[in-house]
Amino acid sequence: MILTQKNGQLEYLTAEGIAAPHCFTTRLGGVSQGHLQSLNIGTSRGDDPENVLENYRRLGNAIGFDIHNLVLSRQTHSDIVYPVTEKDRGAGLFAPHLEECDALITNTPGIALVVFTADCTPILFWDSVTGAVGAAHAGWRGTASGIAARVVEAMAREYGSRPENIRAAIGPNIGQCHFETDADVPQAMLAAYGKDAEEWIEARGAKYHLDLKAINRLVLHRAGVEAVEMSSDCTVCQCGRFWSHRVTGGRRGSQGAIIVCREGKP
Repeated sequence: MILTQKNGQLEYLTAEGIAAPHCFTTRLGGVSQGHLQSLNIGTSRGDDPENVLENYRRLGNAIGFDIHNLVLSRQTHSDIVYPVTEKDRGAGLFAPHLEECDALITNTPGIALVVFTADCTPILFWDSVTGAVGAAHAGWRGTASGIAARVVEAMAREYGSRPENIRAAIGPNIGQCHFETDADVPQAMLAAYGKDAEEWIEARGAKYHLDLKAINRLVLHRAGVEAVEMSSDCTVCQCGRFWSHRVTGGRRGSQGAIIVCREGKP
């Protein structure tokens, strides 16, 4: 189950099945101003860098991480998974940005992984045996290319994770109610997943509506991950609570997902 947590004015979501410190952020409880008010965690939205750092400090105090241990993704709607190590601490905030990647994994204690969304699908991963963690940004292109499965494969390759030991959580995104597309998007899903994807694609006149959360859950199940929690929140329906690219036309902040590799065994 996905739960809402509050710490003063700060609001974020957590998954019951993930024991590592983590959150899906909202737009509530930060210090950013103007059209970025208030909890913007994006570094490329035109925000005052000090506001972004303070927003991360508030999240760190609430869920348990040092902002100097954050590692930020550099997203391009790819299916690239980047294994984060000690040398990457601070990347994107206090050190140069990583190379292109839309998912991060690590088994380095203390590291906090960050991916960004504002309608796309955030996914968090935790290995209940090894303690390794992961985070992915799944736009529709990343969903069609199976980025969630690429994370599972990378965790197995890098850390010996077994899919049956991985717990995953899918956070708020643009729901099927508002994710209207042309034919290219459903065609990409059907090409990738065949008839299994049909249940999550609805034709409405000349347009289509897709449930990207459910399709990513399908991807995870196919990869052998059975323990998947899924938010019911739509970023468009709740645009006062979450950042939505479609609602704002791109004049917005960023929310995202953060997960910390804990010290010691799970």
